[in-house]
Order: sequence, then C-alpha cells, then structure tokens
Amino acid sequence: MSGLSRLQHVLVVDDDPADTMMIEEALLGVSAPPVVHSVEDGREALDYLRQHGRYADMPRPDLVLLDLNMPRMSGHEVLNEIKADDDLKSIPIVVLTTSTAAPDITASYASHANAYVSKPMDLESFEAAVRQINNFYSEIAILPAP
Repeated sequence: MSGLSRLQHVLVVDDDPADTMMIEEALLGVSAPPVVHSVEDGREALDYLRQHGRYADMPRPDLVLLDLNMPRMSGHEVLNEIKADDDLKSIPIVVLTTSTAAPDITASYASHANAYVSKPMDLESFEAAVRQINNFYSEIAILPAP
C-alpha cells in the first residue's frame, strides 16, 4: 500500500513563526516533500479551508498540523469547526502543540483529532516528529480523495 496517498499539501496552523519555519524545514528533508501552506490563527485556518477571501484559489490540504494555543480562535475551536463541517471533516488533523495537559489531549480526541503530538523541545527531536507524521500520512495511511 506504500505510496498510495502521498501528501501533496500540508496546512500548518501556528502563531509561532519559528515553529512554522521548523516544520517547513523538516518537511523539506523528506523524500517527496509536500507543499507547505501556513496561517497564523484559527480564523485564518477556517478561511483557508473554506477558500474565502485571499484564500479562494488555495488547494485543499491533505493534512492539517494544528497548534492549540493561538490568538483570536484556539485550536480547540478550530478543530470543532472543521470536524462539524461536512465539507472539511474528512481532512486529517494532527494536533501539534506544546501542551501535554490531559484535558487538552482528551478534548482534542473528543473533537475527533486524528492524532495528538506534543512538540519536542529540542530541534532534532522536533524535526524527527514532523518527519514521522509526514511518513505516516504519506506512506502508511490512505487519505480520503479530495
């Protein structure tokens, strides 16, 4: 089954530009890097996913990497909106956040996150985690058709 569902586009939803840059760099190091798109908060994420305004021509992502702690709209709120939207709910969402708090983990899975990953603190481990997420969703998992 390997290679059936290559990730073409990944949407990173994170208000920390340094974390976004590290994710982009980690994904550049994989054998078939996806195109990485990024937004800085939950409202922008929903505009992107619904192709509103300046995001009208953006491609539907194959995977969303979602931080929880963001201004204007939290990752929990974004996750709930995505999974309640019939047009968006099939997009895999990996919560990638600094929180290891049990309530955040439980709430994320209760809201139908596909995975919950705590951001490692050191750069090498962070990049390895991102590459493992990419490998799972591009080499092992079979993704829904767009």
